[in-house]
Amino acid sequence: MKLDVMAFGAHPDDTELCCSGTLASLIKKGYKVGVVDFTQGEKGTRGTPEGRMIEADNAAKILGLSVRENLGLPDCGLDNTEAHRLEIIKVVRKYRPEICFINPLEDRHPDHVNASRLAIDALFYSGLKNIITKGQDPWRPYHVLHYMQNYPFEPTIVYDISDTIETREKAILAFESQFNIPESDSGPKTYISEGRFFEALRGKARHYGHLIGVEYGEPFLYYGGPIPAKDLNFLMETKPIR
Repeated sequence: MKLDVMAFGAHPDDTELCCSGTLASLIKKGYKVGVVDFTQGEKGTRGTPEGRMIEADNAAKILGLSVRENLGLPDCGLDNTEAHRLEIIKVVRKYRPEICFINPLEDRHPDHVNASRLAIDALFYSGLKNIITKGQDPWRPYHVLHYMQNYPFEPTIVYDISDTIETREKAILAFESQFNIPESDSGPKTYISEGRFFEALRGKARHYGHLIGVEYGEPFLYYGGPIPAKDLNFLMETKPIR
């Protein structure tokens, strides 16, 4: 299956938290969209690898993903090695996406930063014919965008997710071991487990939506230079309230 869009995340739930409103919108428009998680999040304080795989599958069904894969790379060990890059190259050549979403270059969690650098290098090397993967041709996506995690940046694109904010939140809450944990829960508390973190996610989406004159938005940083254009249809299709 060839995909139009592929989103990469260091951990299961990275893409749900940061770009799932956009993914859900693209799916509604008829695009084939997949997610590839680098690790199972096995070093996380809450949940289990097995449980998080079930949660990731449930989130994929909510979003309507065509594909979700987990590469099984080591959590807290996403070193930019040839072996790790090769696993990413294989999945890129398998699905041949036009557009990729990846972690940001700077963030609170070292895995997010390492995953970003790892993805950038692997996406480039995936287009080199002398890097051989059995039965696969070279493929390099045309567009790469960083989604925003904990640390803010000045976005080059904010995508209107006003119509998919509820789908996004359902997909996030599919990771029930991680988010919006009730006060009565006896498990460990984390930076992301309390209800105020989940509330802040909607506030963040509202803030970036406000910047483009809509109700909710997701911010992205376009990687590799200016955004190419041969017409302005993407502007003609939007009518922001300024």
